[in-house]
Amino acid sequence: MLDENLARIRAHRNNIHRYLRLLKTKLSELERQFIERRLAEERSALESLTAATFPVSFGGANTPAEMRATQ
Repeated sequence: MLDENLARIRAHRNNIHRYLRLLKTKLSELERQFIERRLAEERSALESLTAATFPVSFGGANTPAEMRATQ
């Protein structure tokens, strides 16, 4: 599962870099709008997948360091 998610993260990052490169080229307004929309979708998908794959949790009042200090 982790390997699959890492491969998907890599694919989204590659797509984002490709769209950024395309935006540096000469494009019609319609093409530019399409690529900007796809770029936003890829960034959103990457953010969601990254958050699901690598959840960050911050401890409350009883974090391990604080628990050791009170013992």
